[in-house]
Amino acid sequence: MADLRTMPLFEAGQAAVATGAALAGNARARIESVAVDSRKVLPGSLFVALPGERADGHFFIEAALQAGAAAVLARADRRADVEAAIGDLAASRGAALLFVPDALAALQALARDYRRRFPRLLRVGITGSSGKTTTKECAASALGRSRSLAMNEGNLNSDIGLSLSMFSLREEHEIGVFEMGMNRRGEMAELAGIYEPDVAVITNVGTAHIGILGSRDAIAEEKKLIFSRFDGSQTGFVWEDDDYRAFLREGVRGEVLEFGPRSTKGFGGARSLGLEGYGVEWEGRSFRFPLAGRHNLLDGIAAMAVASRLGTPADEVAEGLASVRPLFGRSEIQKGEVTLVKDCYNANPDSVAAAMELCDDIEWPGRRVYVLGSMLELGPESEAAHRGVGARAGASKAAALFFFGEESRAAFEGAREAGFRGLLVYETDFDRLRESARSFVRPGDLVLLKASRGMALERLADALAGKGE
Repeated sequence: MADLRTMPLFEAGQAAVATGAALAGNARARIESVAVDSRKVLPGSLFVALPGERADGHFFIEAALQAGAAAVLARADRRADVEAAIGDLAASRGAALLFVPDALAALQALARDYRRRFPRLLRVGITGSSGKTTTKECAASALGRSRSLAMNEGNLNSDIGLSLSMFSLREEHEIGVFEMGMNRRGEMAELAGIYEPDVAVITNVGTAHIGILGSRDAIAEEKKLIFSRFDGSQTGFVWEDDDYRAFLREGVRGEVLEFGPRSTKGFGGARSLGLEGYGVEWEGRSFRFPLAGRHNLLDGIAAMAVASRLGTPADEVAEGLASVRPLFGRSEIQKGEVTLVKDCYNANPDSVAAAMELCDDIEWPGRRVYVLGSMLELGPESEAAHRGVGARAGASKAAALFFFGEESRAAFEGAREAGFRGLLVYETDFDRLRESARSFVRPGDLVLLKASRGMALERLADALAGKGE
């Protein structure tokens, strides 16, 4: 069998057939990768010119060709302008130009067509309001000990990211574990259409993206669409304590099971080891699950449920989960004179509550300091959500609360109204936040950094650990 790692993904003519594109130029152009950013184009790439909010890919087609793109996918209504601008350059380089009504829909169709070349691939898809990236990492570790496994890097989980991730598949892959996120209504149906999971997990229905969809009911409806390609032979998993679990299971063509400490067969319990994670009993085996916090343990249990369903040997599951390590900004523990819990990749009311619960529940001889930045993308719910988080923080075990960002004023007020008696600070200027926090924090403190990614709260880590100015 030919080694697909040395073969093109497809030729331009094949891409045109898969996308319904009108093709100009070299139909035999060999496409070896796909990119939507001209800066990431390599020789042999297909450059997909997507019109975006910040930049229009059509203005970067020349740069893509200069970088070695073998083909360009562009919108049909821009054809005259594109051919006038770079037609001669494309012809001189033996490149192909493909024109479609909708470049994103064409990218998705091409990704689905390519993925379907691997019918033996067992496909696991994971979504949820929170915990999906950690669940993906746990499931991949549990399932990939003896099988060749493909997964999306980081959180490339969107309509664009998942599509691009499909082109990483190769013949040797036996199982895929792909995270599926959404930022708009209808996106989950598109993702399910691209990936068509055999096993699908909904970690939970929370409040992430409530500002986009408007309500938890709408979020549940959208998440449920991960099951929309089921034909009766697939399996879904939902959290045993999710208050939407009955709705999520209703009317699905296929079996939908629950996961959790009570539902997952073989799970024999877990003993907290504080910031060191948990001592876990699984199918008669004992191992240390190294991620702290009950929310992370639940992600690990979801992975156990999936692995068990797929017949993975218990030893492999235990070894895999024992090897999991936190990703950037997700429950990272940085030890030193000051111990930091860096959980600042994203934030919504559920994940902030989980982070504070982690820090409240562990035994700690020193003080607890919680630095909470704004939660973004909450829309009209933002003020009430921040005030609720502030009230929760005000009832926590923290000796000091620092709130950062315009949206966090409501959280500051919520903590004050809750009667918080420790140091209470609200700042919108990062330099002032840093100096205020540094002047309070001392050796032996446990410091939680929690905020949406846009707040870049990880900048505070070095300063509080004494590594920066």
